[in-house]
Amino acid sequence: MFRFLNAEYLHFLWLLPLVVILYWYFIRRKRKKLSEYADEKMHDVLLPEKSFYKEVYKFGLVLTAIILLVLAVARPQIGTRLEEVKQIGIDVFIILDVSMSMNAEDLKPTRLEKAKNEISSLIRKLEGDRIGLIIFAGQSYVQFPLTTDYSAASLFLSAVDVYSIPQPGTAIASAINLATQSFEENTATKKVVVIITDGEDHEGDISSAVKNAVDNGIMIYAIGMGSPAGSPIPVYDGRGNQSGFKQDNSGNIVLTKLDEATLRQISSEGNGKYYLSSSSGDELDLIYDDLASIEKKEYGSKRITDYDDKYFYFLIPALLLLFIEVFMSEKKSLLLQSLFKRRK
Repeated sequence: MFRFLNAEYLHFLWLLPLVVILYWYFIRRKRKKLSEYADEKMHDVLLPEKSFYKEVYKFGLVLTAIILLVLAVARPQIGTRLEEVKQIGIDVFIILDVSMSMNAEDLKPTRLEKAKNEISSLIRKLEGDRIGLIIFAGQSYVQFPLTTDYSAASLFLSAVDVYSIPQPGTAIASAINLATQSFEENTATKKVVVIITDGEDHEGDISSAVKNAVDNGIMIYAIGMGSPAGSPIPVYDGRGNQSGFKQDNSGNIVLTKLDEATLRQISSEGNGKYYLSSSSGDELDLIYDDLASIEKKEYGSKRITDYDDKYFYFLIPALLLLFIEVFMSEKKSLLLQSLFKRRK
């Protein structure tokens, strides 16, 4: 099996026709100026040792060397063998609150952005564990299922904001039930749910949802976002500029408060732990350190190809061609000069 590890560099090859056109243009321009200076029959007299053919040959050497260098930088590789690798780890579903209250700024820059930064940091540290993301407000949705494709996970995470789910509310119970259903039943992996929310105005029977999760072998951790004292919710206009704060029907500014009691209850009944988020802390790291002690189980296997680098097959000839070009003179060879004199 053949591949280029850095195939994006191959796009530079599209510039080569432009290089050829520019070279042809400058050669034509130079010869035109030479013709304006002297008649073409006088060129051999004025420049008896000049070889226009060698000039083209030298350019051809440089052009070929560039092509070979681009191919070398793209790192051509050949697959030598297939190997089956066991996939071992734990399964973690992050349940992220995206309701409007997560726009409060008692955690900087906002509750939601702080949570996203923590999740992003966790994703960068994962090695073999599968992670999934469920977002919820008045409803809950799977943003991405359990995966070890951490690049894709980061991409889907970046797209999350408070407008991802238009229905208002904080349906924690629904989100827990969705996570329970989203785990694969036929795998022996340890299953963990991490709820990141302010817990305010929760809906549904949370205790039943937690019990159902525990009965399915799932541990539940919780991270509280915000302050129990409360914080106003900024309101933005169509241009993204803050126009004020959210108000109730009486015109009073609404304060969104962290409901720690509910989150402590969830984590206690879910055999997990509760953490209060702080601006300087990274509570997901603490949870992941705690999970590191959990025995990791095999959840599958995948076949991978072991590749060998072959870039030197292109690099060495490229350097050789450049070496030849540097020491190649543009003068006519002695043989050509003698043939030219005989014709004279």
